[in-house]
Amino acid sequence: MRDAEFFEKHNAQHFWHPMAHPADMLANPPKIITSAEGVNLTDSNGKTVLDAVGGLWNVNLGYSNQKIKTAMQQQLQTLPYYTSFSGTSHESAIELSYVLSEWFSEDGLSRAFFSSGGSDSIETALRLARQYHRIRGDKERTKFISLKQGYHGTHFGGASINGNARFRRNYEPMLAGCFHIPAPWTYRNPFDETDPEKLAQRCVALLEAEIEFQGADTVAAFIMEPVLGAGGIIPPHKSFMPLVREICDRHGVLLIADEVITAYGRTGAWTGSRLWGVKPDILCSAKAITNGYFPFAATMLSNQIAETFENNKDATGAIGHGYTYSAHPVGAAAALATLEEMKRLEVATNATNRGNELMLECLNLQKKYDIIGDVRGIGLMLALEIVSNRSTKEAMDKTTMSKIFDGAYEAGVMIRVSGNKIIISPSLIVSKLETQTIVHALDHALGSAQ
Repeated sequence: MRDAEFFEKHNAQHFWHPMAHPADMLANPPKIITSAEGVNLTDSNGKTVLDAVGGLWNVNLGYSNQKIKTAMQQQLQTLPYYTSFSGTSHESAIELSYVLSEWFSEDGLSRAFFSSGGSDSIETALRLARQYHRIRGDKERTKFISLKQGYHGTHFGGASINGNARFRRNYEPMLAGCFHIPAPWTYRNPFDETDPEKLAQRCVALLEAEIEFQGADTVAAFIMEPVLGAGGIIPPHKSFMPLVREICDRHGVLLIADEVITAYGRTGAWTGSRLWGVKPDILCSAKAITNGYFPFAATMLSNQIAETFENNKDATGAIGHGYTYSAHPVGAAAALATLEEMKRLEVATNATNRGNELMLECLNLQKKYDIIGDVRGIGLMLALEIVSNRSTKEAMDKTTMSKIFDGAYEAGVMIRVSGNKIIISPSLIVSKLETQTIVHALDHALGSAQ
């Protein structure tokens, strides 16, 4: 093992970081995390901080879950890898597909397509949506509609339906046939509408208008996050997703739920779709499925879609899509252990309780600090939007946001700063005392930034 001096010297020198400017990483070398335990991280300087980011929305059970680690170790000893292509399978993937069919039965989903991460799961959903319509003879149903501010990964398909220019501008032109409507974001929307229910109705009306404008017989699917995550934690009104479901049904459009973040308890429900009482046609899950211990994803399909493929008798139904690491046995073993642990620890209930406490505390901080323009969230996904002027809602500058990040870290908490937003998404096992630590760190950081 190389010494600490080596890592400090070579930090960001040869490793380009995702979602970062290489020049910025060289000028401001990132923190080097050397170990983790429970919900805490330790850096190369020996400083230990509470991780209020939860890895990247994915370490729902913390860093010390031995049951998951043991399951992975045992699988490595038995069968470390074999392909799921060409007519071969293995026991952990078979068992996981069965367990997931039970887990998602309330959502009306019964088949799983395994891949290596969230972007893969979205790409899979887009491809299978188009193929589903092709099998049925609707060959012109190739278009996708999504929400502005929505985030759906980094593959060209996912990036094309992303609703944020930050993830698109440097890579255009994107995939043809992708269209966007405004998100039901009460703090910032083109209608200056502050009533969540009225805003939901206006956005849904625009969805139907867009479907009709494009021609319903050309639209394959509408995709949405039940709660928008990377776009700034935007929970829609409870009526929004059910209204979307109704419109999709009326026009023969599939509804894809991007639950890469929201699945497995983060919102306080086991799925975000279930939170709103909706059954999607396709559900994308990743991140928390293995507690972040192994790259893995599952795209879940409804009975209707499954039967359409399985009843097909020609090459139209053959899936020409997959990944070398699809259904990786170690990932499948990790997922099985993770699902069992999530239920045992009742993390969805804890997400609701701790999330409610955090929301109240953050609303109190908003009363104290004028730079907090908005506080929003549900379960253990919260955002504080930082502004330089509450009246104009002008976004706070990058320098101040960096000060806030540094202030929170100094006070013992790792937060995530995205643009002018502070994102809070700790592990779902976080305790009441630990949420108080997060609040105290935010208080310190906001105070020191003014």
